[in-house]
Amino acid sequence: MRRLIVEEPYSKAALLSWRLAAFSVAVALIGVVVARGGLDPQATLAVLGGAVGVAAAAILSALAAFVVIWRSGRKGAGTAAAGLFLALLLLAYPAYLAEKVMRFPRLVDLSTDILDPPAFSLSRQALAARGGSTPANIPAQARKRQLVAYPQVQPILLDLDAPEAYAAIVKAVTKSGWKIIAQTPPGGRSGVGHIDAIARSLILGFPCDVTLRIRPLAGQTRVDMRSVSRFALSDFGANQRNVEVFEGALTAEVDKADQAGR
Repeated sequence: MRRLIVEEPYSKAALLSWRLAAFSVAVALIGVVVARGGLDPQATLAVLGGAVGVAAAAILSALAAFVVIWRSGRKGAGTAAAGLFLALLLLAYPAYLAEKVMRFPRLVDLSTDILDPPAFSLSRQALAARGGSTPANIPAQARKRQLVAYPQVQPILLDLDAPEAYAAIVKAVTKSGWKIIAQTPPGGRSGVGHIDAIARSLILGFPCDVTLRIRPLAGQTRVDMRSVSRFALSDFGANQRNVEVFEGALTAEVDKADQAGR
């Protein structure tokens, strides 16, 4: 005698959750790729915002699927759980960025010298690399807020003469992974050297414009740095990170030079 086996129906909400989650990840990956290709940060965030919206819909669909499965016994709990996990995984990075926006002050221009911030190069090469724009100076009152938010950001003094300091700085900029777009060694009438570079964030590749001023002193060299985010709403802590990364790389280069000279 044959037995008729009726297969339990599959939850449509579970399938929808998985498909929406997969689509949100695809949109987010496209956003990351085009961002690293040079898409405007605001446009990139709009694309990522769309991905976040789709991920939120995937979470709602997964929750609805769990309710339906609990009440009716339909299949699809594993699919709904996979969609929920994928959507939550996608939302982790935007949540991380949002936490940075809330935690860091609204300062997109950081300088080690708040009274006389280093100026950016106006050479044709530097302007072309920055898309024809130059970071504007901010009011002195806004700079004073930096003293409270980032008291550790101070000028760097090196016990090296200017040529040695300049060589170490160039190596440190390269080690930091930044792209040098203009450089002038110390000398000439002013004696001051400059290096302009572009630093990019690790995942989205958002650009920060960086300039370094190398000023010879008696038996020392003073290095001042300025880092400016091109995204006007928040730097997501990128400028502070740029200062820390450069200081670490420069310290390593100076220590290496000291050991080689012994």
